[in-house]
Amino acid sequence: MTVQDIRSFNRFYTHLIGALDYGRHLYAPYTLTESRVLYELAHSTRTDAADLRTQLHLDAGYLSRILNRFEQDGLIERAPSERDPRRRRITLTARGREAADLLDERARQTVGALLAGVPPEERGRLAEALGTVRAILGTGRTPRPEDVVLREPGPGDLGWIVQRNAALYAAEHGWNTDYEGLVARIVADFAEDHDPHLERVWIAELDGRPVGCVMCVRDEAPATARLRLLLVEPDARGLGIGDRLVRSVVGFARGVGYRDLVLWTNDVLTAARRVYQRHGFVLVAEKPHRSFGKDLVGQDWRLDLRAPRE
Repeated sequence: MTVQDIRSFNRFYTHLIGALDYGRHLYAPYTLTESRVLYELAHSTRTDAADLRTQLHLDAGYLSRILNRFEQDGLIERAPSERDPRRRRITLTARGREAADLLDERARQTVGALLAGVPPEERGRLAEALGTVRAILGTGRTPRPEDVVLREPGPGDLGWIVQRNAALYAAEHGWNTDYEGLVARIVADFAEDHDPHLERVWIAELDGRPVGCVMCVRDEAPATARLRLLLVEPDARGLGIGDRLVRSVVGFARGVGYRDLVLWTNDVLTAARRVYQRHGFVLVAEKPHRSFGKDLVGQDWRLDLRAPRE
């Protein structure tokens, strides 16, 4: 392996994904860097200009020009940061979120078309090769919160949600297969019939593998959404993934017009309950029950989405 080998591969891959003419490649008026900024604004929990510069390793002047263009196009709004008034918080407008979603969808379609040309019997070898590159070149690097991306589920991800929920709750709390059956029904109901404008699933991904998930689905009560199946893998905890997933659900539910967001959990899930409390959920009821092979205390939590944001 030589430096020239790596440079040659970089040129090949850059051409393959259309990085040099990214906007035309995705039929969008944005360069690759501009698209990356939009993506971070749509998925990151820290959207101060200084944070964006750090996460994307951009020159301050270059980022400022990008943000000025976005503001002129009505994609973003800027205001003093809640954490530090000396800094500027940047948020996507409804138009900006539509642009980010469109770019994300087109990128997914482009990669899907690329994979469609790979014979099924070769895809495992390709996945293994990509994993090998990550493992070798990423050796010794501690994962950072900004390394985690939130995305929509792809093929196999809904099955992963069932499998990991069953395995983790069995290992950490001793729950039996009744819980796996419950999760399987929840996921199957979503897969078979959901309104993509009002219901959504998020997958947290780190180094190319899923490490967390959450769902937002319609509840039986009018104008009410339900948060379900929040999970973070043990080796990915401490990166703020749970907070990002819950924040995404809250923002989505509020944005599409729900008035309330509710969830059901159990008192033994202390880490998850702390996340809910940080985001303003209030405990409204609790009741002992026998489920999943254990004596538990079920809890109902509620967030008023019409209440002023702190």
